[in-house]
Amino acid sequence: MTASQAPQPIQFANTHGPAPLAAVTGASGFIGQHLVRLLISRGWSVRLLLRSEPSIDEWRSRSAQVVAGSLADASALAQLVDGAGVVIHVAGLIKAADRSEFFKINRDGTRALAEAVQRVAPTAHFLHVSSLAAREPLLSDYAASKRAGEDAARAMLGERATVLRPPAVYGPGDRETLVFFQLARQRLVPLLGSASARAAMIHVDDLVRLIERLATVAPRGQVLTAADARPEGYRWDEVLGAAARAVGNERARLVRAPQTLLRAVALVGDAGRRLGVANMLNSQKLRELRHEDWSVSASELAKVPDWAPQFDLDTGFADAVAWYRARSWL
Repeated sequence: MTASQAPQPIQFANTHGPAPLAAVTGASGFIGQHLVRLLISRGWSVRLLLRSEPSIDEWRSRSAQVVAGSLADASALAQLVDGAGVVIHVAGLIKAADRSEFFKINRDGTRALAEAVQRVAPTAHFLHVSSLAAREPLLSDYAASKRAGEDAARAMLGERATVLRPPAVYGPGDRETLVFFQLARQRLVPLLGSASARAAMIHVDDLVRLIERLATVAPRGQVLTAADARPEGYRWDEVLGAAARAVGNERARLVRAPQTLLRAVALVGDAGRRLGVANMLNSQKLRELRHEDWSVSASELAKVPDWAPQFDLDTGFADAVAWYRARSWL
């Protein structure tokens, strides 16, 4: 590849005018809750797809519209997207008992939503918040299902669909990365991956600000990736070292976790899946965690006017830990 053929960072033109109606799925999840709060605070009209009445008082008090239903409910999806200027699809399954369960939500649910947009909201921008795992669909059923969802949306909507792949997302309210801070309180802190592995990360507040900015730009059919100011990623010792500092464990000793121990823990999760239990840690998830390259290249990194990450790893982890402790999670 010559220098003139090398892919260039993707840029977006700025837009102006009043924000349109945003239809949002996954509003009750970790990222979704932060996103909805931001959209409301910035004056968006918001319509949410929820299985039940909202439990968050802030949404009720600010009159967010609610459509009762799921991604399997065609009439609810049509009601959700009707009149929307942008449809932000955040809903997805991150753990499941089997492959078909992942695909039912992450592929088939995404396709159903894209079909509703095509049928009912033919001018809406479809913004699909996927996962960096979709870049490596052979690693796990989860990764494969996220890639399949991306492909379904892009096949249905073409240039009207934008895919955003976040890396590891952390911050207040996240239960999945809480385990890193729990591990970081120990005298011996295990490193799950190799010394050469790299993983990009992003604080949830930075991510939702990026999503909001992407929602205002014209769709171009692109697949973009999010990251903080270190898109090249962090080593495992940097991640767990920052977690140890955030919890005040200055004497933490970082050690490489024995492979036999990791495999044993993963096998317990595998056994649970065979019994129909959706465990977060299993052999497939371990393959994702131990993948060598979760960095983000300049060519795939989303670059948007008026957005830049505000949190580095130390300030972001400190913010998350303060939230966990205030609620006795840590």
